[in-house]
Amino acid sequence: MAKYVIIIISMVLVNNYPLAQFLGICPFLGVSKDKESATGMGIAVTFVMVLATAVTWPIQNLLLDRFGIGYLQTVVFILVIAALVQLIEMFMKKNMVGLYKSLGVFLPLITTNCAVLGVCISNIDSGYNYLQSLFNAFGAGIGFLFAMILMAGVRSKLVDQSRMPKSWQGVPIVLLTAAIMALSFMGFGGMFS
Repeated sequence: MAKYVIIIISMVLVNNYPLAQFLGICPFLGVSKDKESATGMGIAVTFVMVLATAVTWPIQNLLLDRFGIGYLQTVVFILVIAALVQLIEMFMKKNMVGLYKSLGVFLPLITTNCAVLGVCISNIDSGYNYLQSLFNAFGAGIGFLFAMILMAGVRSKLVDQSRMPKSWQGVPIVLLTAAIMALSFMGFGGMFS
């Protein structure tokens, strides 16, 4: 059980997708304007990461590797992720109308989030078994959620409580904030061997 806890903690702190591996930067920078949107996106991405891993790991190990067509991994994984997101969107639209409306545009954005594809490929490349892959995906999702909430909190303070030169407003301060956050997360490097 300790191995699984270490996988989760390392994905949240050491191998954080937007801050350490620079995957999922577009939603990280674009959707983190307020805490509510950031939280919704982070939870949705976590759910899709775990679900995509649950589907892509068996496809890779039982189908692609068995028939020697592993070179199709990226194409197959993209198709699977897109199909999963569409199925989730249709299910939520019919059965969970309130949640569907609150997530709004976030669900279609997840299809193009490279962090979801990255975690699926990373699980295969790391040689994780099925359970380890699921824990890795969950940790990656929680790390993404954590980074989104942190960025939203910092951005809300920057907008509400700071007076900065006009040349620093908007994108420049967001990029500088992301860079400082990434540097701070580098401090966790070497925490786990």
